[in-house]
Amino acid sequence: MKALEDKIRAEGRALNADVLLVDSFLNHQIDVQLMKAVGEAFADHFNGKGITRIVTVESSGIAPAAMTALAMDLPLVVMKKQGSRILTDDVVQTTVQSFTKGTKYELTLKRHFIKPDDRVLLIDDFLASGEAAVGVHTLLSGLGVTLAGIGIVIEKAFQPGHQRLEAMGCDVYSLARVKRMDAGSIEFIED
Repeated sequence: MKALEDKIRAEGRALNADVLLVDSFLNHQIDVQLMKAVGEAFADHFNGKGITRIVTVESSGIAPAAMTALAMDLPLVVMKKQGSRILTDDVVQTTVQSFTKGTKYELTLKRHFIKPDDRVLLIDDFLASGEAAVGVHTLLSGLGVTLAGIGIVIEKAFQPGHQRLEAMGCDVYSLARVKRMDAGSIEFIED
């Protein structure tokens, strides 16, 4: 997606070979027009695949997932990373290793927000090693729910996430695929 790549070039900052800072438009401050276009791009790609529900993992995936849900006129479920005294009734959990934070968290979903016959589309901000998406796949599979697709805003294509998810049979669609990056330099895979 050219508009997204242009925005990453203009405002994104590669801090090193692994960390890309895009907080000026994706998660701390949100460019809603760009996220609207992101949601429409995902809707166009996944249209006709029988998607019944959108899911994301809090918190950076919420904006693109909400715009995708809006474009597809579908409900959005946000899977939680943080424990809560009120998030206790009928939940399913799995442990996920966060690439960004280098810590583990309990990915949590209230069971009644997902139905066994759902065909779910996961929308996430980044794809690196694929840990979050594997965690979502694990939770959904345990409920007998189909993960019908994975939409990624920014993929670090030099890391193994995409191949890992495809090997699991997942349909992965990324809008911006970073070929390599280093402090001050970002290169994309051309379509």
